[in-house]
Amino acid sequence: MKQLFLWISLCLTQFLMAQNGNETIKVTDMLKISQVGNVSISPDGSKTLFSVTSIEPEGDTKWEYRYVNRLYLLNNDGSGTAKAITGGRESAGQPAWSPDSKQLVIVRPADGRPQLFLLSLEGGEPIQLTRFKYGAGSPRWSPDGKKIIFSVNLRLDQLLNDEELNPGKKPPSWSLEKPGFPANEFLLNNAKPDPDGNTEEIRAYLNLNAGAQKAKVINKLNFQQEATTSGELSFTHFYLMDSDGNTTPKAITHGFNRFSSIEFTPDGQQLVITGNAGLSEHPDRVLENEIYIANTDGSNMRKVLGEKGKNYNNPVVSPSGKWMAFQFGGTSFVSVPTLAVMPLNGKAAEMVIIPFDRNKGGLTWSKDEQFIYFTAQSNGGAPLYKADVKTKQVKQLSDYDGGISSFDIYNDLVVYSKTQVSNPSELYSNNTAMQSEKRLTAFNHNWLQQKKLSFPEKASFVNEKGLTVEYWVMKPANYESGKKYPTILNIHGGPSAMWGPGENSMWHEFQYYAAKGYVVVYGNPRGSGGYGVDFLRGNVNDWGAGPTSDVLTYLTKAAGAGFIDTSRLAVTGGSYAGYLVAWIIAHDQRFKAACAQRGVYELGTFFGEGNAWRLVPNYFGGYPWEEKAKPILARESPINYVDRIKTPFIIFHGENDLRTGVIQSEMLFKSLKVLGRTVEYVRHPGGTHELTRSGNNRQRIDQMLRTIEFFDRFIKH
Repeated sequence: MKQLFLWISLCLTQFLMAQNGNETIKVTDMLKISQVGNVSISPDGSKTLFSVTSIEPEGDTKWEYRYVNRLYLLNNDGSGTAKAITGGRESAGQPAWSPDSKQLVIVRPADGRPQLFLLSLEGGEPIQLTRFKYGAGSPRWSPDGKKIIFSVNLRLDQLLNDEELNPGKKPPSWSLEKPGFPANEFLLNNAKPDPDGNTEEIRAYLNLNAGAQKAKVINKLNFQQEATTSGELSFTHFYLMDSDGNTTPKAITHGFNRFSSIEFTPDGQQLVITGNAGLSEHPDRVLENEIYIANTDGSNMRKVLGEKGKNYNNPVVSPSGKWMAFQFGGTSFVSVPTLAVMPLNGKAAEMVIIPFDRNKGGLTWSKDEQFIYFTAQSNGGAPLYKADVKTKQVKQLSDYDGGISSFDIYNDLVVYSKTQVSNPSELYSNNTAMQSEKRLTAFNHNWLQQKKLSFPEKASFVNEKGLTVEYWVMKPANYESGKKYPTILNIHGGPSAMWGPGENSMWHEFQYYAAKGYVVVYGNPRGSGGYGVDFLRGNVNDWGAGPTSDVLTYLTKAAGAGFIDTSRLAVTGGSYAGYLVAWIIAHDQRFKAACAQRGVYELGTFFGEGNAWRLVPNYFGGYPWEEKAKPILARESPINYVDRIKTPFIIFHGENDLRTGVIQSEMLFKSLKVLGRTVEYVRHPGGTHELTRSGNNRQRIDQMLRTIEFFDRFIKH
């Protein structure tokens, strides 16, 4: 009876929240959304630091907007409200608390490079600590507050000529893979540039042209970045300096190695470093990651964990310094890392595994070292969990209807940022049992009071592989019982992404479609994250037919409720979901309109064109030239079914998208035009693969409006 009462109360609360305001969501409401993140409690527990990313007008330029990231501070005793401690046009980030909780080190741009600034919480302007030639980032204080470690990112040519990082200015021991120079002999060329000179002088001239960006010389495997191509190698190294900034920073890592993170141990006597310090081949060929322990000056570095085919990462040392929690797994993309604990200075044989079949993030020790807290995307949300180190049991602390994106813990206090349907992002506090939640900010709460939202209804079914597939249905914001409505089937990408009430990237888009009078149906077909490794691998060698069966099944089941007009259906999705949209409309004719964004349509071309090319061997077991893979890639490529596409179709791609590659969309569009089909193609200049999430805000609005306008052409009119 008590459970029934709670269920009724929850439904009533959601109904009232849905009826809270009279205004439906507008497309420009996207510009009002603030995102809270990077939550960090001060070492003394008195304050919470967090960041807020907002969207503001770009000066006097009409219709243009920019992202701004500011840091805020809040007293944990409940006194006062959150106050911004950084401002101006330049964003600030990567804050680190001093051990006495009185100062912060932050990262801000200065003279074109990121540098460290010291910010006193007693007032005053930030003081610039570094003017380092390579810039500075990711600061970390020593436990005694006397030292700061920071990272730098530098190019190969800079590392070659840096005597401190590269004593003797020697070339790397592994090959840079330039044809004809197995021992990197070309790096020793000291000739003067001369296009009419001898071979060495001509080579020097060609190098000069490359340096002036007149030519891109590419020998590395991973040459595609997100928005451009580059043949340059870069390296991350770490430096140590006095916290007053009065000493010259000293390098604590060296050579042509790859590092990714660094932390002091609680006693300040050692460093825990991740990366690969023993490269024997080109870094693009090495997918492994290792964990090391070193003295604070970088000496006596020894490998704690690392082996061929394994990736060890996210080491977090317990408060006493006795234990280290970390994750490890294979180098394939289609896997779920394992959580483990071992003595900090112990051996791999002493490792204790804590089973939990989800991707885990934000590992945080309890003060008494009995528990490890973390978040994990799961079943449409991102709850907070705690793992009992002794019993190896994992307990879920919050529900699937919210998504905790960042959190920190001090004794029994938890402070976290959270997404839910009623609010895309705010800061909250709670106890560690998550039984006493309190909202601390109102960045989105206030403007949402006038808005009428649509709340999703959850359902599930078991597919033919025995996997439970979850999906959600959102009614139009002005829903009236007895009416039938046009419907948008919205599919996620990845293919290992996960959608649900606790995922914030689609909050505005879903609410906007509902405000425009559409039912929105979305879910997590086989291959999605958040449901364990078997579900994740449910689409290996099967990107098309299997996931299509799942999404069309939950669309059909949703229509069974009676308010979906099955004669007015649309389908949309981006990235892998762009792929699946093309596949679906080539195999099913129920949709009146379709939209594919930044998709993949020919897997062999995608291998060469996109920087996510490793998806091909990871999912399909081989490369385009291998006989075992050829028939699979042909079978799974939507372009090979293009003649079956009859649905009116709009295709989007950012011109600078190198994750999937713009030629994918142009192949599809050109083929459909030759066939005389109803198709429109939109390229967004300068747009990357992240356009709809973090791209130019005018283009984000443009794409949403073009999508709904296209659907309206063929569905509503």
